[in-house]
Amino acid sequence: MYQAPFVAAGEAAPAGRFAPANRRRLSGPALRSFAGIAELWGLSEEQRRLILGYPSRSTYHNWLRIAREHGAVTLDVDALMRLSAIFGIHQALGVLFETEGEALAWLTGPHRAPVFGGQAPLALITNGSLDGLMLVRRFLDAARGGLYMPPNAIDTSFAPTTDRDIAWR
Repeated sequence: MYQAPFVAAGEAAPAGRFAPANRRRLSGPALRSFAGIAELWGLSEEQRRLILGYPSRSTYHNWLRIAREHGAVTLDVDALMRLSAIFGIHQALGVLFETEGEALAWLTGPHRAPVFGGQAPLALITNGSLDGLMLVRRFLDAARGGLYMPPNAIDTSFAPTTDRDIAWR
């Protein structure tokens, strides 16, 4: 019989990260953070709803109202996955670009990378699919690791470390 890792025989597996209590704990702060990012990015209500999996307008506004009042709201796993992708995208943009303006220009401008097909990354983020969100997130994570994107202004003037820079003891 299969046993979940770190669970002794006869014990129930822990509720895990998808348990309603854990989702409820994360949902309000996640929605409040998302509202701030969406405002920064200048997203329309339609775009915001598409990112969240296209809840009805009343559901979307109810979620935000409850979150702003610090009430109990519990998003489903899909919505939380989408928000996680947005947070990763936002963080990566902050790492890769010096200013919010540069990050927004990259996000909203056409992109020549094959995965974007000439469209703006924001178009994939707001197309309503989790795949679009994850594609942009993975692209930016790879860029943070040195793939896909040319160096920015800070990196172009960076002098590599030489043997003389290393202190040997």
